[in-house]
Amino acid sequence: MRTHFCGLVHETLIGQTVTVCGWVNKARVQSHQAFVDVRDHEGIVQVLVESDQPELFAAAGALGAEDAVRVTGTVRARYAPNDKIRTGRVEIVPTAIEVLNKAEALPFHAHENPGEEVRLKYRYLDLRRPEMQHAMRTRIRLVQALRRWLDARGFQDVETPILTKATPEGARDFLVPARMHPGEFYALPQSPQLFKQILMMAGFDRYYQIARCFRDEALRADRQLEFTQLDMEFAWVSEREVQDATEDMIREVFRETIGVELDAEFPRMTYAEAMRRYGSDKPDLRIALEFVDIADLVKSCEFKVFTDWANHADGRVIALRAPGAAAFSRKQIDECGAHAAKYGAKGLAWMKIEDASKGRDGINSPIAKFLDDATLAAIVQATGAQTGDAIFFGAADYRTASDFMGALRLKLGKDLDLVEDGWRPLWVVDFPMFEWDEEAQRYVALHHPFTAPAVDDIGDLRANAKTAVSRGYDMVLNGNEIGGGSIRIHNSAMQSAVFDLLGIGKEEAELKFGFLLDALKYGAPPHGGIAFGIDRIAALMAGTDSIRDVIAFPKTTTAQCLMTGAPSPIPDAQLAEVHVQVRPTEA
Repeated sequence: MRTHFCGLVHETLIGQTVTVCGWVNKARVQSHQAFVDVRDHEGIVQVLVESDQPELFAAAGALGAEDAVRVTGTVRARYAPNDKIRTGRVEIVPTAIEVLNKAEALPFHAHENPGEEVRLKYRYLDLRRPEMQHAMRTRIRLVQALRRWLDARGFQDVETPILTKATPEGARDFLVPARMHPGEFYALPQSPQLFKQILMMAGFDRYYQIARCFRDEALRADRQLEFTQLDMEFAWVSEREVQDATEDMIREVFRETIGVELDAEFPRMTYAEAMRRYGSDKPDLRIALEFVDIADLVKSCEFKVFTDWANHADGRVIALRAPGAAAFSRKQIDECGAHAAKYGAKGLAWMKIEDASKGRDGINSPIAKFLDDATLAAIVQATGAQTGDAIFFGAADYRTASDFMGALRLKLGKDLDLVEDGWRPLWVVDFPMFEWDEEAQRYVALHHPFTAPAVDDIGDLRANAKTAVSRGYDMVLNGNEIGGGSIRIHNSAMQSAVFDLLGIGKEEAELKFGFLLDALKYGAPPHGGIAFGIDRIAALMAGTDSIRDVIAFPKTTTAQCLMTGAPSPIPDAQLAEVHVQVRPTEA
């Protein structure tokens, strides 16, 4: 049907006859010439029709946007080259123009960027746009590069079940009724975690899978109900061996996919340091702003919010210098407060340094009256604030203060144009083993229940559960967690102890994880692994803020597919076959 792709017609073909197929990107008809841009997945080529070809000239004039066409003609040099496109030095003079399928009136054109709901409803049109073609092809090249790297190093691609058992930890499972087992359900996997661990016990040594995973959780720019991750597992390894191998992999695929050279060695930072300096376990190192803890400076001041948390055993008082932010309007200050409130702040104190040489008289702040001259001077000195800067303050329990000030740090970095160009990868290591859940009044796993603690002694772990460190690690890039993993527990007694600390009793553990506990008893090797978010990495590579732009058919933030209409009601007869009855939704 065609001899060449539109975007690959070039100067070496001048004088030759070619046939291209594609969509009409744009048609411009003048008195004596018609210019038709024909587009396919490789790019655009210009077709020039002269008025001395009346039939072809009339056919060109009748073309509309997104008509599917086939054009045969001779390639010649363009009189006016266009270096913005690959085919900009040639054009096709047609001998035949055939409309293969006429397009109806369009909801939007390929050169437009309509609202996301329109884009997702007409996803087939959205995906034709060159920017979306670029994003999706970047993802495809990424996956190809990953497979090449893994296959060349002896990793074995093993498929694991999609219909599996519900888990008690993490996000909600998607449930699938089991028709042949009335009243029982499969769950779609949140990850292949347990299966890949068992593969290590079964002697496969190095495993990988480009795995589809499912989590019934709230959606946002970097979350989807179904997503794709590269799962990897290694037997007989330490955490450093996993990190070194996967760091090398990420370096190579970035080089191969988008021509980017990442650091020769990724820096490492402990979880505690990341939270102390940046208020995040995935800090964006392109932003130079760092926290200063000032609890010692304000323990005796007259500002009660500061003194309460400065003297609290689990409290934190943070100061964050914002260069140039003394020029912020009251509206901009309020926007900062509203942003921090989304992450738990009950208020946001601030201070503008309008003239550092004047001491108190050069400071504009609603809280300055509660701080004596020495305290004000000490805060300015500790933060390094200068004339024209502002200082923002956070005071709360350690985690909450870190969270909302970390979110504010990112906002200020963008608002003040402080985000450096380039790529800043790092490893975050030494994560806490557990977090205390106040509502449930029990510990929850920070990574997952199968992560090994840094100590081998069960008694030590039980005695120091609050401060226990895990053998978990995350790879972070430009403020995004792109991979997370750990060395796993390979001892049945230790796994049982961790389940117990997580409030998973012996009977529940046996019911839900009995197969794992049994497998650990038969010479399970030390093993560990990591999972990388394909969607997130592809979005970073493509330069888009949303993973929806690198997923062919994503869901909306309300968990719907606007193109197909999913989810949708199921007829009662079909529900009866799987022994399910829908309870009416309460008002």
